[in-house]
Amino acid sequence: MKKLYPAILIFVFGLIAFPVNAQKDVESERLSVPMFSAAYAYQFPGGDMAERYGSNSVLGGDFKLKLKSGWILGADYSYIFGQNIKNRDQILKGIRNSDGEIIDGTGGYAAWQMFERGFYTTVKVGKVFPALGHNPNSGPFFTLGFGYMQHKIRFDVENNTAPQLKGDYARGYDRLSGGFAAKQFIGYLYMGNTRVINFYAGIEIVEGWTKALREFNFDEMKYTGDKTRFDLLIGIRVGWFIPIHGRAPEEYYYN
Repeated sequence: MKKLYPAILIFVFGLIAFPVNAQKDVESERLSVPMFSAAYAYQFPGGDMAERYGSNSVLGGDFKLKLKSGWILGADYSYIFGQNIKNRDQILKGIRNSDGEIIDGTGGYAAWQMFERGFYTTVKVGKVFPALGHNPNSGPFFTLGFGYMQHKIRFDVENNTAPQLKGDYARGYDRLSGGFAAKQFIGYLYMGNTRVINFYAGIEIVEGWTKALREFNFDEMKYTGDKTRFDLLIGIRVGWFIPIHGRAPEEYYYN
């Protein structure tokens, strides 16, 4: 979660620092608008990722610049988290006893859990189609992004008492993988007449061509090699954003 803090701070600063815009800007004009957003997604895995994980959630933040022409330029960061780990019994079979427990450093049973953790970050380009929107700055839109994906299994041991799942030992089981990623999104962008109601929602697809970043898996007792994985995530993403644009000019009348 620490990696999300910079995006959250930027988002909050945008909310505080910029005043509410006059209504007629958004209603009547196509604007060039910087947008800071926070988003949530729920995803289902495919490809090689489906062999390792179940469904997961995502929290993220992004920056988009919508130009007057409707084109979008931007960058984003998304943090993956979940607890649906497949084959968990197989992964830790070598350090569990006949009762399925892990003996900790005190001689007792360790209380442990396994989680999915990861992230993907991309730079992206897209376009809004305002002719189908409720105002000149809203409408269906798509983005295409390219960047980096990484994911692993995280082991959480209560009081950190199990040396088998600490440091270099944990790295032998965590399946850390990373590599090139591509992302596609199609949905609807709603820019309201004030900064209060501004959101987007749609379908997101993320592909990752990743490789193992650990040389050896302890449970399999073999080197990981350099085989390329195809990791796929498909889900629904919703976001709330702050558009940053100036006030409409005041109208003055002189006698």
